[in-house]
Order: sequence, then C-alpha cells, then structure tokens
Amino acid sequence: MQRLFLSLLLASLGAFGADIAGNWKATAEGPIGSMSRTFSFKVDGTKLTGETVSSMVGKSTIEEGKIEGDNISFVLQVKFQDNDMTVSYTGKVTGKDEIRLSADTGQGTIEWVAKRGS
Repeated sequence: MQRLFLSLLLASLGAFGADIAGNWKATAEGPIGSMSRTFSFKVDGTKLTGETVSSMVGKSTIEEGKIEGDNISFVLQVKFQDNDMTVSYTGKVTGKDEIRLSADTGQGTIEWVAKRGS
C-alpha cells in the first residue's frame, strides 16, 4: 500500500513542472552578435508567467506560458526596429540551474542558454 501511494505521489509530481521560478540570465549569438536577456519566471502548477528584459527589445510579458516536466514554452510580443513580432520560445530545463531555449522569430531561430540567479 505504501509503495502504491509513493508511486502515485511521484507520478503526480511529474505532472507539474521543474522548479524554475525566479530570475535567470540568458545569452545567445544572433545575426548581429551577442545578445542578453533576463527572465523573471513565476510558476503556478503548469502555468508559466513573468516578464523578460532584453538588451535589444526592452521589457516583455511572458504569455501563453506552460511548463510540463522539464519542458517549457511561452510567447513574447516584441517590437524590433519598428516591427511588431511574435517570438515563440520552447525549452528544456537541463539541470538545476540551466535552461536551453529556442526562440522562433518567424525569420529564424535563436538558441539561448539561461543560468539561474542573475
């Protein structure tokens, strides 16, 4: 009986996401050189919210955020060179203090590495 309870408990915990709440600093190489971005993630069950600040496009709100196990996804609405853009992020928590993210800009993909605590 205890094993069944423990198995059910562990399975239910897996339905929730990894603990990524807090501040993260991300870097990437883009078409015009090095870029940086900070993320402030908030997690409520499988819902991911928060905001992000970029050296190129300023502050954005995290929309449509989901976290399932080690996988995350969200959308940002940004303005770059007077153009409104939707950037879709997908990622995987690869360790306690690292997330690897792919950002689909509609014109290409940018690979980000985020580290906890910045």
